[in-house]
Amino acid sequence: MILAVLYCLLWSFQTSAGHFPRACVSSKNLMEKECCPPWSGDGSPCGQLSGRGSCQNILLSNAPLGPQFPFTGVDDRESWPSIFYNRTCQCSGNFTGFDCGNCKFGFWGPNCTDRRLLVRRNIFDLSAPEKDKFFAYLTLAKHTISSDYVIPIGTYGQMKNGSTPMFSDINIYDLFVWIHYYVSMDALLGGSEIWRDIDFAHEAPAFLPWHRLFLLRWEQEIQKLTGDENFTIPYWDWRDAEKCDICTDEYMGGQHPANPNLLSPASFFSSWQIICSRLEEYNSHQSLCNGMPEGPLRRNPGNHDKSRTPRLPSSADVEFCLSLTQYESGSMDKAANFSFRNTLEGFASPLTGIADASQSSMHNALHIYMNGTMSQVQGSANDPIFLLHHAFVDRVCAHWI
Repeated sequence: MILAVLYCLLWSFQTSAGHFPRACVSSKNLMEKECCPPWSGDGSPCGQLSGRGSCQNILLSNAPLGPQFPFTGVDDRESWPSIFYNRTCQCSGNFTGFDCGNCKFGFWGPNCTDRRLLVRRNIFDLSAPEKDKFFAYLTLAKHTISSDYVIPIGTYGQMKNGSTPMFSDINIYDLFVWIHYYVSMDALLGGSEIWRDIDFAHEAPAFLPWHRLFLLRWEQEIQKLTGDENFTIPYWDWRDAEKCDICTDEYMGGQHPANPNLLSPASFFSSWQIICSRLEEYNSHQSLCNGMPEGPLRRNPGNHDKSRTPRLPSSADVEFCLSLTQYESGSMDKAANFSFRNTLEGFASPLTGIADASQSSMHNALHIYMNGTMSQVQGSANDPIFLLHHAFVDRVCAHWI
């Protein structure tokens, strides 16, 4: 039953993961509220001539909304993607994608009929050439503009209901940083009003399936960019770690000798610029992150608030999580008790399963421990450690299922 729930959640995100296809952001698309671009293989909308899919009205859930967001009609993300599009490609069989041009995860080949299993590996099990290739792929993604997707730099209202499109190019790596920002940003209510108690990917049942899809789509984009169909994100097994053992220049970057909040000049990532980190500035201007550089990656692992996160997770903590039998329980938020999701996310104690607002454990502990860019929810995906961390969280989830 739980597997079915996770599958349904994952399926529901399929059409929204890329957010804004480049082919669907003209004023015509936005005014007509239709995103059914032609598939390059046959030139027909959604690849209909090849039986890949067809342009249909979107289907929205009839489930009641939770009490956390007491508004309607004020946030572009409500009933996604209906504010922008009410007709999109609905793909058939094993086809997926905004134009039905891709295969569902786990399927390959020209007709998406071949099954293929890819396995994520511990980053410490990679050979030196494999590790360097992973870093090279990250760098390439950071310096390659996405050919398929753009980001909005204004709300639907600021675009005058679609008549004045406001979109910008973005590189492939930062596209996913922006997606993580967008799903967890505060709601802009107009004037100077905002609503902070909102998040579509955290503190609720969607946390694990949303981040699973995030990783799968990220892997898919790198496979497409590099032509390496066997690429997977490595994971960092942080159980029982006494320090950040991947925070070295050989791996994800050591500390700068003159400023411990920055990365070592010898790191692969020392020159990287982050985006979507100035949340109060966006809120004060009722604006969206525009994807422009905002400074270097910051990280000072271990120099965090130890009263909130006294240690990194242990093997015993993970085993306790895996022993919980309910995926979700009670309020289904960060106050849920004996919830596998809430305990793994880090809002409930990995010793008792009881929610504890004073502590950040498990998944949350790693974010707090990094004490920098990764510690701010909306901008955390700027740090490439985010990928390794969530790949391991997803591995724990897979073991539980």
